[in-house]
Amino acid sequence: MPAKVKQWLIWLLVAFFVFAIVRNPAQAANVVRSVWDLLFMTVAGFLTFFGELSS
Repeated sequence: MPAKVKQWLIWLLVAFFVFAIVRNPAQAANVVRSVWDLLFMTVAGFLTFFGELSS
């Protein structure tokens, strides 16, 4: 992908996130919280898995 196109896509993505936060901050916060919880639970699952392998 050309660098110029990639830069435009990044700016469009940032603009969309800013628009979503301004338009509905409570829902945007819920989305961020859900993504964070998903990432946390995924890492915790991997840690448990590898911890059980060494036992």
